[in-house]
Amino acid sequence: MSGPDADGERRIVSDAAGVVVLGTCAAWSLITAAAHDGRPEGVLLAVLAVAAGYAAGRISGALLPVGAPLAGALAGIALTVAVPHLAPGPQIAAPLGHAGGTAAVLTLSAGAACCAAWSAPVPAVRFALRVLAAGTAVLAAVLGSTTGLVTCLAVLVCSLAAGRTRHRGAGMALLAAVAALVTGLVWAVAAQAVPGGFLAALEGRLTPHRVRLWQDAWHLLGDDAALGAGPGRFGELSTTSAQSLLSDGKPHSAPLQQAAEQGVVGVVLLAAAFCWVLYALWRGPRPTPVALTAGAALTALAAIAAIGNALSFTAVSVGAGLLAGMATARPLDPSSRTTPEAQARGAGRTPAW
Repeated sequence: MSGPDADGERRIVSDAAGVVVLGTCAAWSLITAAAHDGRPEGVLLAVLAVAAGYAAGRISGALLPVGAPLAGALAGIALTVAVPHLAPGPQIAAPLGHAGGTAAVLTLSAGAACCAAWSAPVPAVRFALRVLAAGTAVLAAVLGSTTGLVTCLAVLVCSLAAGRTRHRGAGMALLAAVAALVTGLVWAVAAQAVPGGFLAALEGRLTPHRVRLWQDAWHLLGDDAALGAGPGRFGELSTTSAQSLLSDGKPHSAPLQQAAEQGVVGVVLLAAAFCWVLYALWRGPRPTPVALTAGAALTALAAIAAIGNALSFTAVSVGAGLLAGMATARPLDPSSRTTPEAQARGAGRTPAW
């Protein structure tokens, strides 16, 4: 089944799935908050930010397939430079403070620049946009964000490789496996199910304080696996957080925070939201390189959020929604739905890089 009707049906299915997943996330946060006197405002704000960003991305991506992601990339870079301390409230240290937010914003900026490059019809413009994406990695290095440097370079490399990938489904499955692997490693560390030498090496990189926060989250999950401790209550129940003079009350891991505060169902809903984004990219109307590039950037964001506090920043949630929306938008100009490389192959000539 192909053609406009099939494309419209796929988009209706993916949009309906998104509404259900995000709506359930919001409803479950209210349920767990009512059960344990929690504070669901943070979760509700994050859901609203993702939904608003996704809607804005769909509209802007349809109108400006190149200009919208370029503007998003420049906005992310400007935000990082103008507001170096992205985290609200007191800072702890670089690995636990604003570094995760900085890495996440720059990673999304790199992904947006690469998506714009794949949508640009002029080879010189594509090259300039990829230079911009490489510049985000340089900026991350200048700001001292090793994680941002690695993830920005990874997004750029994956974007270049996406141009030679014909089956986006296999690529999306690989991205989902990477996210699951990183999350599984974090859970293994929290459950103290890794060798002592490996744990010591991680503590040297992530700090023992963060590892203890993860372990506190694991213990809270064991106390109430069904409903968790309630949204926003980790800080008051975590021994490690209570002993810290500059604690922000978070375990600095999105999956573990969901587990501790909203139970197993909360973790499943977080995973469902990520899988929905990959599904929307897989079934979306944009060319495969654009979809895989956005998927790589969002997977890198998932990895950053698994080991840090990135999703606590509204700018990151909005940016993730924007990138997903722009990469799943149906451009009003039919020529924007096919990459210049594909057009060149169809005409029997070699694309100009």
